[in-house]
Amino acid sequence: MNQKELNEIRRRLALDKNCISKVYGCFVNQMKEIIAYIEEPVAAMPQSEGERYMALFKKALSGSLGKNLVDIEFSTKQVMEGEEHKLLMDIRKDIGNEELRETLYKKIIPAVNLDCNYIILLGADHYDVPFKGTDELSVEDASESVFNYFICSVCPVNESKTELGYVIDQSAFHNCTFPQTVAAPELGFMFPCFDDRATNIYNALFYTKDTDMMQQEFIDSVFKTEIPMSAGEQKMTFQEVLTETLEEDCNFDIIQSVHEQICERIVEHKESKDPQPLDLSTREVGDILENSGVAKEKVEVFKEKVKKQFGEDKPLKPQNIIESKKFEVVTPQVKISVAPEFSYLVETKILDGRKYIMIPADEGVEVNGVSVKISE
Repeated sequence: MNQKELNEIRRRLALDKNCISKVYGCFVNQMKEIIAYIEEPVAAMPQSEGERYMALFKKALSGSLGKNLVDIEFSTKQVMEGEEHKLLMDIRKDIGNEELRETLYKKIIPAVNLDCNYIILLGADHYDVPFKGTDELSVEDASESVFNYFICSVCPVNESKTELGYVIDQSAFHNCTFPQTVAAPELGFMFPCFDDRATNIYNALFYTKDTDMMQQEFIDSVFKTEIPMSAGEQKMTFQEVLTETLEEDCNFDIIQSVHEQICERIVEHKESKDPQPLDLSTREVGDILENSGVAKEKVEVFKEKVKKQFGEDKPLKPQNIIESKKFEVVTPQVKISVAPEFSYLVETKILDGRKYIMIPADEGVEVNGVSVKISE
C-alpha cells in the first residue's frame, strides 16, 4: 500500500463513512484469560462511543509505512493451502461467525506480551471503491470494485485510579475511583491490503506502536510468515555494517555527509508528494558512500554486507536507517542535537593538540533560558 491508498482507507474510519455494523472483541486479563466478550451494534451506540471505537481502529493504521506499518507477505502456497491465511479469509467473509473469531483470539492471546489487561477489537467494512479518472477526482456513484476488509486493534486497558474529585450531589471533593479506560492500540493489523486501489489477499498490513520491536510471536502465530526486521533493528544493523566496513576510515566528515545526503533524499521525496514509500537500493546507498569520500573497494564490501544482512533484493528504508529529524553528536560528557538542515554548522577541529566539536555561536545564544553574549 502507498500513502494515498492508506489515507483513503483511514478516511473510511468515521461513523458516517464506513459500513462497520458491529464491533466485536474480547477483554483479556494479565493471566491471558478472556473475562468478557464484546459484540456491540454501532448504530445503537452513543455517537461519542462509536467515534471512540472508530478512532481505535484508525490508530491501527497510523504512523509511517515501513516503520509502524509493515507489509506482511503471504506465499502462494499459504494462500492456496495455509491454515492462517484461510482463517483470515473466512473472518473477512463472515466476521459474525463466533467460532472463527474465537479461533483468532486463541492465536492472538498467547502471542501478546503486554503487562496489563487489554482488549482485542475487530471491525469489518465493505468499501465500494469509487472510480478515479486521470485527474485523480472521484466519480460519484461509479464504483470500480468492492474492497472487503477487517481491522484488528489490540489495546491496553489502564488500571482504575483513585483521585480526589468533585461529587455534585454533595457539593464537595472526595476520593473518586475512575473506571478502567482503553488506551491507543499497541499493535494490530488490516487484512487484506488495498494495493492499486484493489484487494490484495497476498498481503496484510501489520501495525506496531513500538518500532524497535516487531512482536515476533504475534506475527508468527497469526500470519506464520517470515518475521520482518523492525525499524530499530534496521537502524542498528545499518550502523554496524557501516562501522565494520569503514573501520579506521569511519570519521566525522563521512558520517556527516552520509546523513546529509540521505536526509536530502527524504526531503525531496516529501516535496514530490510521491505516495509510494521512499526506498534506497543497495547501489544508491553505495553511491552515497562514494560521494562522501569512501574508497570504491570499501563501497563494494559495504554493498555485499548489506545484501547479506538485509536480503539480496531488499531496499533500505531511509527513515529507518538514520535519525532523519536530527543530527546528533554525543561524547561521554556532552550531547549536541541539531536540525538536519543545519548539520553543516557542526565542524571538528584540532586546537593545541586537542580534538574539538565546534558550532557557530554568533548570536541568539541562551544558557538555561537566559540570553548571553560570548566574551571576546
